[in-house]
Amino acid sequence: MILIIDDDSAIRKSLLYLLGKAGYEAMAVASAEETVAVLREREPDLMLMDMNFSLATSGEEGLRLLERSKRMRPRVPVILMTAWGSIELAVRGMHAGAFDFITKPWDNLTLVQRIGMALELAGGKGHGTAEATDREDMTQRIIGRSQALQEVLDTVRRVAPTQASVLITGESGTGKELVAEALHRLSRRQGKPFVKVNLGGMSASLFESEMFGYRKGAFTGADTDRQGRFDAANRGTIFLDEIGEVPLAQQVKLLRVLQEQTFEPLGDSRPHRVDVRVVCATNANLPLMVRDHTFREDLLYRINLIQVHLPPLRERREDVPLLVRHFADKLGFGHTDITPGAMDWLASLPYPGNIRELKNLVERTLLLSEGEKKLEATHFQRHYTPQAAPAATAYTDTMQLDELERQAIVRALTRYGNNMSQTALALGISRQSLYRRMEKYQIPLPS
Repeated sequence: MILIIDDDSAIRKSLLYLLGKAGYEAMAVASAEETVAVLREREPDLMLMDMNFSLATSGEEGLRLLERSKRMRPRVPVILMTAWGSIELAVRGMHAGAFDFITKPWDNLTLVQRIGMALELAGGKGHGTAEATDREDMTQRIIGRSQALQEVLDTVRRVAPTQASVLITGESGTGKELVAEALHRLSRRQGKPFVKVNLGGMSASLFESEMFGYRKGAFTGADTDRQGRFDAANRGTIFLDEIGEVPLAQQVKLLRVLQEQTFEPLGDSRPHRVDVRVVCATNANLPLMVRDHTFREDLLYRINLIQVHLPPLRERREDVPLLVRHFADKLGFGHTDITPGAMDWLASLPYPGNIRELKNLVERTLLLSEGEKKLEATHFQRHYTPQAAPAATAYTDTMQLDELERQAIVRALTRYGNNMSQTALALGISRQSLYRRMEKYQIPLPS
């Protein structure tokens, strides 16, 4: 049985009709009191809960009901319904234990699909050995034990099962693609397509044909139909790398697909619907680009529901020895003795190229020192070429990044009335990380 919770009688009737046609047993209630009464008597298979049924409390009553429902029936998945302008409320709801959320007005097909996936997962699919093995494999592929990296992995594990769009930020070479793949592999879309698109390498003239495909005869040279990247990612995840490189004209077209999950291939006037989870990545400073009118604010809001920021390697130096051993093992040099002095020297480097730079240095040194049983710091020093620091417009100018981060924290604290939990969630970091950053930037703790 699906329990519908909404104080709007028209919505209750509409959902009862829709779910009945889809073959589900459903019942509807109009208040928190009725919800609690039902939960005391029986355990529904799923709850479809409106977060804004009490406008006077700006959704707070909905959050309290969600938390109480999860205490009473912790195994029951909850899908939240919220207006587009209240998506941040839905994010808080997911943090409180909701399975998913959908915005009003909803698309009937999308809603029924989300309900089906939630029921399937709650029924046991994906909770066995296969998922545990995949989770283990994912963690092994992201190397490091530093607190900074563990906070990233905690966020990934928490966010992966949801439908929320994710923006991965960080300098070049920090492993953004690996995190995007982890988000996919830990989601219920595991086993479905994971399509990677490098938008930085795509010209404006090719954008539409590459992303949306085309029909035969759409233009000169279109001799056959061609599937676009969104079609290829249907029912799976599309990873849009270097999202900051998309020109403004193409940003409008991308925004429409992300919001409506529909598009028209070139030469075809019929809307084409897809079901994709969107993960984006950038090393650009998108808020600064919004200020400079080179990136659309509404597109940033759409892709940045959850942000995962990857720290540069210089902020997680304790992970360098683990990464060095990992790269050596992969090359077949697992028994080579790399001295503590060499490890200390490697950990001291600035690494503007991050993990990619470390990997290249280690592999080059090992291959060119083949036959050596012990590698000292001097072996690596022979093959080390300092890299120039990236441009200051990326997330690579430390002083600029620190100031932007400090401003973002202050704005978020103001916006959420100094509520530390809400502020941390909005910034995509843990409470502990938020406290450390506030101490770093000398931001006073709320009284």
